[in-house]
Amino acid sequence: MRLDDDYLRELELAAIFALQRARDGVTAAVVATPHLAKPAPVIAVPRPVVVAPLRVVKPAAAPLTIDPARATHIAALTWEFFASDVAQCKACELCGTRKQSVPGAGALDATWLFVGEGPGAEEDESGEPFVGLAGALLEQMLLATGLKRGREVYIANVVKCRPPGNRTPSQNEAAACAPFLDRQIALIQPKIIVALGKTAVMRLTGSDDSMASLRGKTLTYQGIPVIATYHPSYLLRNLTEKMKAWEDLMFAKRVLAETL
Repeated sequence: MRLDDDYLRELELAAIFALQRARDGVTAAVVATPHLAKPAPVIAVPRPVVVAPLRVVKPAAAPLTIDPARATHIAALTWEFFASDVAQCKACELCGTRKQSVPGAGALDATWLFVGEGPGAEEDESGEPFVGLAGALLEQMLLATGLKRGREVYIANVVKCRPPGNRTPSQNEAAACAPFLDRQIALIQPKIIVALGKTAVMRLTGSDDSMASLRGKTLTYQGIPVIATYHPSYLLRNLTEKMKAWEDLMFAKRVLAETL
């Protein structure tokens, strides 16, 4: 089918098609002339075989087996013996790297329970939860909300011993400490729980959803409302998110007012 030369010139393709026609003519001449040497045979060069490196999959840690006798013992603890029992705990490897345990602090009949992740370096030194920069920020958040540590607030962590390097506690470490946190909640009987960060949310509610999707929702732990918000350590690294934490605390106050 012949293309219109004016149309090709309009699209500035005439020169390209002219070159193609010239090449086609040369090709035809080569094919029609028997005296020209045969083209050299094409030798297929095999492609090198690329062997992907072996992927080493680290086996998952075996799930922790909770000792029923230990769980029963902790479930019967009173405040009088709670801290000493935590200090003697050797249920996970964190006992070998801690300087001291950090059981928690605050009003023993608190309306508000704040649950963080685990002690940091300053807490490991002092034995008190949230005393470093994250603690100072939490203190400011409480005061801005009209709350005060030790008056209507109790502060605890998912794990009672500092993970090395302030890393996130493993699932086994959280499970080993779970009876202690459960007993604290049973003794305090708070009216509302604020989960500071993803580790606390997972431990209390079992949810692995993103913090963004959990904010503004009322979760529960054994019938107690749980409000998810960002951990103060995260807020120190992301100061623009502080307003969201303030909104979460205001939401928690509204939820609490509805339950009283």
